Amino acid sequence: MFNGLTSDFVQDFDYYLRDDLTLNHNTIWNYMIGFTTLCRLAMSRKHLAFNPFSEYKNTKKDKDRGYLLRNELEQPVTFNCEKKKDEFIKDLFVFSCFTGLSYSDMKGLTNSNIQDFFDGNQWIIVRRKKKATSSNVMLLDIPKMIIEKYAGFSKDGKVFPVPSNTVCNDSLKRISQLIDCLKEKKVTFHLARHTFATLFLSEGVPLESLSKMLGHKNIATTQIYAKILNEKVGRDMQKVSHKFKGMEQSFGSQL
Repeated sequence: MFNGLTSDFVQDFDYYLRDDLTLNHNTIWNYMIGFTTLCRLAMSRKHLAFNPFSEYKNTKKDKDRGYLLRNELEQPVTFNCEKKKDEFIKDLFVFSCFTGLSYSDMKGLTNSNIQDFFDGNQWIIVRRKKKATSSNVMLLDIPKMIIEKYAGFSKDGKVFPVPSNTVCNDSLKRISQLIDCLKEKKVTFHLARHTFATLFLSEGVPLESLSKMLGHKNIATTQIYAKILNEKVGRDMQKVSHKFKGMEQSFGSQL
């Protein structure tokens, strides 16, 4: 069964996924992780004499994580929707922008997750549903106001009666088309979590603290947001560099 698993077979399988099925790079990477695990199991049980992945190299590519800048976030914060359902979903999105909670964590958020700490502040204390890690976030005034605004709307001890992810994203898409600075953005619920990370990192929150609030197991995951901000700084500098051309030419003529 395993006799045909060679280095050439692995490379041909990569070409098949990439060219014939036109799968994206990270999807192929995911498939190959499972394939590699299977081969290692076969080797450990003596069904396979060598590792067919020994010559195969593939790493996961960082995705372009969208986010809102502070001035862009101010628009949905102050925007009034005509429909109450859209207003509610918009407020859930803003809540996530100020807490970093994912959709699944928002859906499972209960009143018992909101606790008074010794520092006099209210904190959200949750075990993240996706990775079973803890996420501790201090509640700022805007999320506090959103909780108060919808107090009593939910049952079973839940903080919010969160609709399905599809309903939320459809509503956010409609709302974003009504806000000028968001029309070119792909506004989804998950964008809020990325916005939280980049916003508070840019405001000076240390990487270690941000990692704790996001519930990341490894700080390397959080460092992706620092990389995003550095890239943005580089792009911003490129945009203004032409304004110094005259000065550069004058200085260069003196050399």
